[in-house]
Amino acid sequence: MRPLTDQVAVVTGAGAGIGAGIADVLSSEGARVAVFDVDLDAANRTASALQAQGRLALALAADVSDSGSLVSAVSQVLVAWGRVDILAANAGIYPQIPLTELTESDWDRTIDINLRGAWASIAAVMTPMRQAGYGRIVLTSSITGPVTGQAGYAHYGASKAGMLGLMRSAAIELADAGVTVNAVLPGNIATPGFADLGSDHEARMLAAIPLGTFGTPSDVGWAVRFLASAEARYITGQTLIVDGGQVLPESAPPQAAESGPTS
Repeated sequence: MRPLTDQVAVVTGAGAGIGAGIADVLSSEGARVAVFDVDLDAANRTASALQAQGRLALALAADVSDSGSLVSAVSQVLVAWGRVDILAANAGIYPQIPLTELTESDWDRTIDINLRGAWASIAAVMTPMRQAGYGRIVLTSSITGPVTGQAGYAHYGASKAGMLGLMRSAAIELADAGVTVNAVLPGNIATPGFADLGSDHEARMLAAIPLGTFGTPSDVGWAVRFLASAEARYITGQTLIVDGGQVLPESAPPQAAESGPTS
């Protein structure tokens, strides 16, 4: 694929984890990367790490649950670099809460950040992409919700499944402007947040992955990079699962069955 030289990429939730991995991959391929995160210190850390490697990066505070915050941050990107070619709408949360304990506030916060945040991110870059007649939008959904279910994640799964409905309609509406809209569906990716779920959860998840290893943020980043390429011009409204084969088995492998249920 051609390098992303001179292209401008906005990555939300890029202060750590998968978002930082996406920012690193796009940056390594030549893109100028605007690192958006609700935590400006975290955004600065990601941007500084990229700059230390001689890459162009800009850290901006952006809360995806606040449309005004996103519009302001995108405006700053346009002032600095004059364009937005790629949006990786990655920001999200995944608190584990059983249905019996799930409150209306928990539900609203997850939907607000994960689903409404994806819509608000698209809305914030839609005008400059339409004006340019080009754009690549890639949402970070999940296998949980669209493909699988997992106890404690009804709110999260609903938000991630909803993102795919948003993606398909947005892909149709933006097609005439040369803008594609797709989604990556990560499985279990080794991030600090994932490690916080505990060793038992980690063991069950690992046992369910045919490739026998957790994914890394850069694994998701390379999937985003493909969908964000000029060469992917004829792909829109589609999903790409990045899970080491986790959703493939018809039944749990013996070691997983012995450990307990998997996603």
